[in-house]
Amino acid sequence: MVRIGYTMMTEQAGPRELVGHVVRAEEAGFDFSVTSDHYFPWLRSQGHSPYAWSVLGAAAQATSRIPLMTYVTCPTFRYHPAVVAQKAATMQLLSEGRFRLGLGSGENLNEHVVGGGWPSVDVRHEMLEEAVEIIRALFEGGHVTRHGTHFDVESARLWDLPDQPPPIGIAVSGKRSCALAGRLADLVIATEPKAELLDAFDRHGGEGKPRVGQLPVCYDPDRDAAVERAHAQFRWFGNGWKVNSELPHPDSFESATQFVTPDDVSGSIPCGSDPEDFVEAVRPYAEAGFTEIALVQVGGESQPPFLDWSEKTLLPALRDAFG
Repeated sequence: MVRIGYTMMTEQAGPRELVGHVVRAEEAGFDFSVTSDHYFPWLRSQGHSPYAWSVLGAAAQATSRIPLMTYVTCPTFRYHPAVVAQKAATMQLLSEGRFRLGLGSGENLNEHVVGGGWPSVDVRHEMLEEAVEIIRALFEGGHVTRHGTHFDVESARLWDLPDQPPPIGIAVSGKRSCALAGRLADLVIATEPKAELLDAFDRHGGEGKPRVGQLPVCYDPDRDAAVERAHAQFRWFGNGWKVNSELPHPDSFESATQFVTPDDVSGSIPCGSDPEDFVEAVRPYAEAGFTEIALVQVGGESQPPFLDWSEKTLLPALRDAFG
């Protein structure tokens, strides 16, 4: 059985709209939700980037059933890991146990704003590992003092702790991140349907743990309009993590994707209103072994019709196909 989730994509809608969308997603029957955590949109055409943690707090109060998760937060540049631990514990309390903390090593696009530079990927993974250790220590209660390679923590303590701390997910894209996630994470996160990522996660301790994927889709009764919108707002997606993590500004993504065509985009993102196209796009994730797949509907203004269509057509088709 595959659980189907909904993505609150902060890069394409304002904060009040995002909360309204996840409320409707809960009503429509999505199994869980995830939220991006950006400072910049990928492209100027997306046009938004509110503070994800405020949106999550409002979403926790506006919903009652649907699980919430960051997808993903970088706990090493914009946020100190001690502050991430406090935010996550508070979210778990506000949501009454529905929150999961998704973490990753970040993208230059969002983390450059604090002026700390952008080190090599090896250093970023070292920082992420140290951050996860700090967060877990704070989830255990008591005072935490640590002086590590990258972070200092001086007599920190979380005064409002849930009975069960939020599970921690780690985003993976290669061997080192899979090894880190296998050792330290409660679940694994990926944006590509690669079985080898899950196999590596399992080899390092991840066997039996949830594995969450994400897939962009673009519903519209007019397929040409869907392709146009997907190209305008999501053509960056095909760059891959090694490129997307390094570029520092939306204008950089404009330049990097100037030769991407609408046909290129529609070849990787299901567009239109035929549910079978969406089912077939989900299939590689299910076959690779993902247990949860979060859909990203492209375009902020297109969320209400997408959610209505999902309730009536898409979710029944996906459940018929995948349980």
